[in-house]
Amino acid sequence: MPPATPPRPHSTLLTILLLWIAFYASFTLVTPPLLDDADSVHAEVAREMLLRHDYITLYANGIRYLEKAPLLYWSMAASMRISQLCGATSPRALTIAARIPLSLTVLALALLIEAFARRLFSSTRAGLYAALISLSSFGIFIFTRINIPDAMVCLFTTAALYSFWRTEELSAPNQTLITSTAPPASSDLSTAPAKNSVISTEAHQNSVISTEAKRSGETPVLVFHRGDNSHLRLYCYGFAAACALNVLTKGLIGIVFPIAIAILYVLMTRGLTPGIARLRQLHPATSLLVFLVIAAPWHILAGLANPTQGTPAAFHFLHGHWQVPLPADGNVHGWFWFYFMNEHLLRYLNLRVPHDYDTSPLWLFWGLCLIWLMPWSAFVFKATAWAAPLFSNSSQAQTFRDQLRRHDLPIQRRGTLLLLLWAAFILLFFAFSTRQEYYVLPALPAFAILIAGWLTQHIGVVISRTPGEPHPTRYEVLEQALKTGTPIRAAQRCTIVLLILGTLFASAAIYILIHAQAPAPHTDLATLLTEHPSDYALSMGHFLDLDTRALGLFRLPLTLAALSLFLGPLAAFLLRRRSQPHAANLALAAGAFGFLLAAHLGLQTFSPVLTSAQLAEAIAPQVQPDDLICIHGEYEAGSTLAFYLQRPATYAPTADATNFIHILEGRSSNLWYGSFFPDAPKIFETPQTLADKWQGPQRIFLWQSLTDPPNQLPPLPGPVYILVKSGGKEIVSNQPNR
Repeated sequence: MPPATPPRPHSTLLTILLLWIAFYASFTLVTPPLLDDADSVHAEVAREMLLRHDYITLYANGIRYLEKAPLLYWSMAASMRISQLCGATSPRALTIAARIPLSLTVLALALLIEAFARRLFSSTRAGLYAALISLSSFGIFIFTRINIPDAMVCLFTTAALYSFWRTEELSAPNQTLITSTAPPASSDLSTAPAKNSVISTEAHQNSVISTEAKRSGETPVLVFHRGDNSHLRLYCYGFAAACALNVLTKGLIGIVFPIAIAILYVLMTRGLTPGIARLRQLHPATSLLVFLVIAAPWHILAGLANPTQGTPAAFHFLHGHWQVPLPADGNVHGWFWFYFMNEHLLRYLNLRVPHDYDTSPLWLFWGLCLIWLMPWSAFVFKATAWAAPLFSNSSQAQTFRDQLRRHDLPIQRRGTLLLLLWAAFILLFFAFSTRQEYYVLPALPAFAILIAGWLTQHIGVVISRTPGEPHPTRYEVLEQALKTGTPIRAAQRCTIVLLILGTLFASAAIYILIHAQAPAPHTDLATLLTEHPSDYALSMGHFLDLDTRALGLFRLPLTLAALSLFLGPLAAFLLRRRSQPHAANLALAAGAFGFLLAAHLGLQTFSPVLTSAQLAEAIAPQVQPDDLICIHGEYEAGSTLAFYLQRPATYAPTADATNFIHILEGRSSNLWYGSFFPDAPKIFETPQTLADKWQGPQRIFLWQSLTDPPNQLPPLPGPVYILVKSGGKEIVSNQPNR
C-alpha cells in the first residue's frame, strides 16, 4: 500500500511561487549592485570563465583562483551566457544573471523542505509552514544577497538527507507512525504502539483505535502499511548524487555532513551491528560509483591542469610546531595540495596560508543561528524538547529514552531525531574550526522542518471512534487539540517572547527616529559612520559602524522593521488567544516577510559603503582599453571595478597585463597563492613602479579607500586629480577628465 502522504495542495505551491517571486526573483535581482569582496569576485570568476572558455581552472583578474569548487561559477557562467545570447550584455544585465542561480536555489530549497515536512509529518500544513520558514528566514535571505555557495550547500544537504529518509521509510516494517494524540499532561509523539494497538488503515482518515490500546493507557497512534522496497536503490543513488553536487559546490563538507549525519542516525536508531548491516543494504558500492562519476572528473582535471611548479618547500617541524610551506615565484604546490591540504585541512585547523581571515567567536556563531531563523527561532527550544525529550521527567520522556535504548523508536520519532542530528552535527562541527557567520546555514533547513512539525502537532490529534461512526470534522479535531492545551500554551508563551522583543525593538526604533536628525540630501553615508576596522573580516562587520547619526538615513527601513517585528507577533498573540493557531502562524510569517523587505531596503541604503559600482559607473565613459586601472590595497576591496568596467573585455593567451586590474601594496588574500604561478600576469605594483608610470603618457585610474588601510596615497610625482568620491572611497588619476 503506498504511503499516505498528502499531495502538495495547489494553494501551497502558488503561495511558495508568489513569495519567491516577490522576495527572491524580482527587485532583489536588480538592487543593490554587486558588493565588493566575495559577491563581485565570484561573479567576476564566472565572467572570466566565459572569456577564457576554461571551465576547469577558475581565474580572478587573470590569476588562478584555486580555493573554490566550481558549481556556483558554472551556474553563474551559464546564466550570463544565456543573458548574452539574449542581447543583455551590460554589467547591470550580467549582475541580474549572476544572481539568478542562487534565486533558483532558494525556490528548489523551499519546495524540497515543504516536501520533506509534509511527508515526515503527513501534514500539508507542516509542509506549508516549513516552506514559509525557509523563505522568510533572515539568514537564507541575507546570504543569498551575496554570491556565496552556502545556499546551494543547504539545498544539496537537504536533498541528500531527504533521499536518505526515503530509504528509512521503505525499511519501516509494515507500519509507520503518522502522528499521535497530545495527552492531557503534555504533547508527545514518542510512545510506540503496543503489540495490538496499531490502527489498520486504508488511508489515515479511516482510523480505528483498538480497545486493547485504550485499556493499556498507551497513547494511540496512527499508522499505515508500507509498500515494497523497489525504490531503495533509486534513493541511494539520489543520496550519492546530492553528495557529489555538494562536493562540487563547497568541497569535502558536501560529503562529510550527509554521511556523518546518516551514520550517527543509523547507529543511534539501530545499534552497532544492526547499523552496519543496515548501511550495507544501502548499495554502498554502486552509490560510491555514482558519486565518483559526478564528482571525480572535475577534481582530476583541475589537478592535471594545475600541477606543482618548480621546487616548493615542504612541511617542516620547527620549535615544536609544524611550519606550513610558503610559495615563492615559480615555486608553488599544485592544485591537489592547495585545495585539499590548504583549503580543507589547514583551514579547519586554522593554519591556512595566507592567514588573512578572521573567525566568529563560538558564542556569536551559535547565537547568530537564532538571528538567522528570526522570528521562528522563538520556537526552536520547544521544538527541540518536543522532538527529543531527553531531560524531562515525564512518562513520555521515559518512554522515549527506553525506545532509544532498545532501538525501537517509531518511524516519525526517528525522523525528528534525524533532524536534530542534522542541525547539531553542523553546529558542533564548526565549534572546532574557523568559522564565518554564514557557515551555520546548512543547519537551518533542519530547524525549519522541526519547527513546522511542532507548530502542527496539535492539529493532527486522532479522535477515538468506533467502527461505523462518521469521520471527525476538522473542527472536532481542532476542538480536541484545544482541550489538550499544552502545545497551544507553549506556542502562546513563545509568541509573547517575540512580542516583548518586538516591543523593545520598536521602542528603540522610535527613540532613534525621534532623536536622529535627517541628514542633508545627497549625504555620503560613509561620512557618518563610526569605524570598527577590526570587525571588517566578518561578512557583516561594516554594519557595526552604524551609529545614531548614520541611522538617520535609514528611516524607512527602520520604521518598516519596527512595524513588522511588533505587529507580526502582536497579531499572532491575539489570534492564538482566539484559538486560531493557523492564522497566528500566517501573521507571524507576514511580519517576517515585512522584516525581509526592511532588511533589503537597509542593505540598499548601506550599499554605497560596500560596493565600488558607483565609482566604476562614474569613470566608465572616460576609461579606454589601454588605460591602467589600479586598486590601492587588496583586490577584494575594490573588486567591483573589474566586473562593472569589464576588465578584461576580451581574453587572449598573450593578453597584456594592462587588461587586468593592477594592485598596489595588496598582494594577498584570494590572488596571493595563484600569483606565484609562472603564468600569472604582472599586475602587482609598488609605490616606485607606480610613481614611474604616473608621469608617463598612459592614463592611470587609482582606487583607494579613505577609511580602511592603506588609506594614504603613496608619494606621486605630478598632479593628482580626484575624479569621483563616494562611500568612503575615491578614484584619482594622473590626468583630468577629457
